[in-house]
Amino acid sequence: MVTNDATVLKLKHRVLTEVAKLAWEGKLDEEKDQLPYKIIPGPKATYRCCIYKEREIIRQRIRLAEGKCPTYRDNTNVVQVINAACEECPIASYTVTDNCRTCLGKACLNSCHFGAITMTPTRAHIDPDKCRECGMCAKACPYNAIAHLERPCKKVCPADAITYDEYGVCLIDEKKCIQCGHCIHACPFGAIGSKTFMVDLIRLINAGKRVIAMMAPATEGQFGPDITFSSWREALKKIGFEDMIEVGLGGDLTAWSEAEEWLEALHEGKKMTTSCCPAFVNMIRQHYPELLGNVSTTVSPMCAVSRALKAKDPGVITVFIGPCVAKKSESLDLNIADNVDYALTYGEIRAMMRAKNVELEPMPEEKQEASVYGKRFAEIGVANSVIECMKEMGESGDIQALRCSGAAECKKALLLLKMGKLPQQFVEGMICEGGCINGPSKHQTMLESKRNREKLIAQADKRSIKANLDEYVDMSTFSMHSRRR
Repeated sequence: MVTNDATVLKLKHRVLTEVAKLAWEGKLDEEKDQLPYKIIPGPKATYRCCIYKEREIIRQRIRLAEGKCPTYRDNTNVVQVINAACEECPIASYTVTDNCRTCLGKACLNSCHFGAITMTPTRAHIDPDKCRECGMCAKACPYNAIAHLERPCKKVCPADAITYDEYGVCLIDEKKCIQCGHCIHACPFGAIGSKTFMVDLIRLINAGKRVIAMMAPATEGQFGPDITFSSWREALKKIGFEDMIEVGLGGDLTAWSEAEEWLEALHEGKKMTTSCCPAFVNMIRQHYPELLGNVSTTVSPMCAVSRALKAKDPGVITVFIGPCVAKKSESLDLNIADNVDYALTYGEIRAMMRAKNVELEPMPEEKQEASVYGKRFAEIGVANSVIECMKEMGESGDIQALRCSGAAECKKALLLLKMGKLPQQFVEGMICEGGCINGPSKHQTMLESKRNREKLIAQADKRSIKANLDEYVDMSTFSMHSRRR
């Protein structure tokens, strides 16, 4: 998959793999200080101005790989700025280009109400200290000589959580950040990353703990049409996991529980939203707190599977693996009992595998742990699954749900709900456009993944959601709600 940060990804995965190797060998604490010199041997710089900056970036990435903040100013945010890597982006949002003709009309100068523009003999000049970034000068210029240089991290942030300090270094406002992780891959300098918890996990596996992996529904198709859940189960067992479970089963659990809630809300005339996407829930919590009462209390599929496992064995360690960064923030939410212990991205689990020379190999699917509806949770499929459950429960009326793909649609729906003007009865919110298969840590493009998914999902039988739940789980042994109803 071609990305705008391909070189950054190579460096990031090299760091993760080297850290994982030392962790597996039990030598991380003793030898991690040598990693910057191993990865950046010098004497010439490869990526930056000098090897000293490159090595400092490696040091900060190692701290992220250990689940720590890259600098020693600690905070709880999962998404973090690697200060040493944040550089070269223009501080000013509007700048005058070579297209400027220093024309007599001076439309830019006349349109500015803040005195930010002056004229030099060769071109207009914008004073960044006075500029209020209103954009009027760019609109007024007849030559399109004024460019809006919006930083890529700020441009993709759906929560307006990114600002800069006086030196131009990116700052993330924890009170606004919804932990979606979109800024991570948008930055071409690799200056934003997320905390990784693979070191803690490796130590638990080395200690002989019972660790079970939980693969996201988005996994099918991410690694080609021949890599099945059985492929993952085999590979993960080789590195020390006891077993692997398909989180699509949790999708069935969540759909059934939300259907019960939605039916109750339908009869009361109350409008509700889904609770599966942690970034969407974070958006409501951070930016629309008055709508928290409209959020389903049903836990996410990730948490549902974790609770099912811990109901059988309270000592089991549960690990979610998928393309989502926000799942890490959900795993750290202490208000959700018996939630997953750790959440990893595909890049992180593959670094753990590479460190042990384990590769994914094509295998036929041995068993099906989710209905097709649960499998399609990763593709804006939550509402369809919940409505299917409502039908299985005997509801025959017209059920209207708004399916939101991407942050812009989510914000529009929440605003309508807040104003009491939402025409639909329910809202499915997915911050990533296209759903989880297009998450920030995806392995393939959404189109490639969807093409492969269709081949794999076509092999699944058409069992009902209730039939699948009856086969795999006893819902009476644990709660499906995050708080008392």
